[in-house]
Amino acid sequence: MTASARTPESEGPSAVQRTHPLRIVLADDERLFRSALAALLESRGHLITAQVGDADTLRAAVARTEPDLAVIDIRMPPTKRLEGLRAAVDIRQSHPGVGILLLSQSVQVTHLTELTGYGVRGVGYLLKERVADEHFLDTVRRIAAGECEFDQEVLGLLFNGPHQQGGLAKLSTRELEVLKLMAQGLTNPAIASQLVVSVKTVETHVGSVFRRLALPDESEGEYHRRVLAVLTYLQSERHG
Repeated sequence: MTASARTPESEGPSAVQRTHPLRIVLADDERLFRSALAALLESRGHLITAQVGDADTLRAAVARTEPDLAVIDIRMPPTKRLEGLRAAVDIRQSHPGVGILLLSQSVQVTHLTELTGYGVRGVGYLLKERVADEHFLDTVRRIAAGECEFDQEVLGLLFNGPHQQGGLAKLSTRELEVLKLMAQGLTNPAIASQLVVSVKTVETHVGSVFRRLALPDESEGEYHRRVLAVLTYLQSERHG
């Protein structure tokens, strides 16, 4: 999935397309992979401000070098479970101007809704097998510029089933308009003001969007479904 997001400035990197070299922190405990990735990015003119192999050093490197983007392996020492993802959540909270690109050998969705709780702008998640092509380099620049990209396999697990293309065709014109404003980061009251309708009317449309897109109604609640709805919209816009 590739998707473009436009949300308030406080939620992430500048939405202005960046043409200058990016400042990037790389976090992966596999030294050879990290070095190869650094060489690939540097060959395109980007500056690697730090290469680290554990989550604590990652947090310190981001605070010290203030990069445009952090490319983070989800599994890092000492347990090689989800230390990288937890560090990404911390960075998202303390340094909202830093784009986050997660990499993993296999799909892990634990903590992803916590990560996207600060907005989907400037967030990506790819399987490592996607790194060896030109698309990856394009993804790096887009995420640093405030867009988002989630691997289809990640989306499948987030939706608790196969992700269906063309879901937006089920929405009415007004529901699609509401979803578009949701994707811009507007709250229900802000959407109501924009459309000159009541907040209750907006809530009704939002609920209908959730139902028509068959989003899971789970313990994560409305915000989890709101993120999924926005991701669906952004993907459709990118591939439309």
